[in-house]
Amino acid sequence: MLSQKQLFLLNTAQTSNNPRFLEIEKAEGNYIFDVDGKKYLDLVSGFAVSNIGHRHPAVIKAIKKQLDRYLHVTVYGEYVQSPQVNFAHLLSTVLPEDLSSVYFTNSGTEATEGALKLAKRYTGRSEILAFNKAYHGSTHGALSVMGNEYYKQAYRPLLPNIGFLDLNNEDQLDLITKKTAAVILETIQGEAGVRVPDKSYFKKLRKKCSETGTLLILDEIQTGFGRTGKLFCFEHYDLVPDILLVAKGMGGGMPIGAFISSKEIMDSLKDNPILGHITTFGGHPVSCAAGLASLEIILKERLHQTVSVKEALFRKHLAHPKIKEVRGLGLMLSIQLDKFENVEKISSLCVKEGIIIDWFLHCETAMRIAPPLTITNEEIINACNIIKKTIDTVYDV
Repeated sequence: MLSQKQLFLLNTAQTSNNPRFLEIEKAEGNYIFDVDGKKYLDLVSGFAVSNIGHRHPAVIKAIKKQLDRYLHVTVYGEYVQSPQVNFAHLLSTVLPEDLSSVYFTNSGTEATEGALKLAKRYTGRSEILAFNKAYHGSTHGALSVMGNEYYKQAYRPLLPNIGFLDLNNEDQLDLITKKTAAVILETIQGEAGVRVPDKSYFKKLRKKCSETGTLLILDEIQTGFGRTGKLFCFEHYDLVPDILLVAKGMGGGMPIGAFISSKEIMDSLKDNPILGHITTFGGHPVSCAAGLASLEIILKERLHQTVSVKEALFRKHLAHPKIKEVRGLGLMLSIQLDKFENVEKISSLCVKEGIIIDWFLHCETAMRIAPPLTITNEEIINACNIIKKTIDTVYDV
């Protein structure tokens, strides 16, 4: 009989030639456990998903309760389903007034797709401006606004009328004109190695979009739900987007995403054509029940308010001569090293030492830190010590 790992390679589509290859038995809190019983502190959170840790009791309770009521009943937007209604309402209460209409999707990349369509439909324009080194997902529309040709070149032709800007380059803002339907930007560029936009740049970008009638789409798929120390990262910049993208940390571990806008803008999808954007499983009742429970936990326990202290602790205990920079905001950080070979070696050694850490699509010389917001001070210090120990080993310090 073939083992699970052999079946994994045989029947499960692979995304690279070098998967992590951990065989998972269970996950609980801030830890993942393999089939041999070894536990790993998850410093990646399933890539910014498990903001409240794995299998939070409140989320499990909400899922079980919904399982006893109903699963999928019809396509999105036709029936009144309380998990969708209640989750959308709670989201509207914690967001600015102009972000009151929630369109649930299955994932972040689907949220991107919906937002691009919405911007074109509402403005009647076709030009989209994105950013170099951006990442918004891997479907065709999202790939079109990805700022790295390496990951796009095999799939062209992609969407037409897409242009690219450089982050923080104010001279390029004049490229935004009355022909531009939308500018799409991550509030922190994640896969670029955690690049934080200048606040002054963001202000000028918002002003230019408003002057030209261009919709500002902010991607909070990685940054949302407390990861940066605010419930949503755009709060750091004192501005409001026209369309907000969320996913990942939204569902307490269940698959869900959304694009959120004003009712006026969102209503443009209702006619000419009718059903301007449709999804079968978007807003699945079980995922919405889990997402509602997750957001309630973040708010009740004020997890986002603990983030800045934990960020400071990471920065303090990651002081090392071989670390060029610790970049980022809150619990979305990158450890800048010198070359990919060392990043790969250190990451592999960390896994052997029980620490899950990873790197970035567009910045192979840095390591990713995005733990659950529930990580403790002691776990942070222990993790940093192990990271520094593996750095010493690789660099023969």
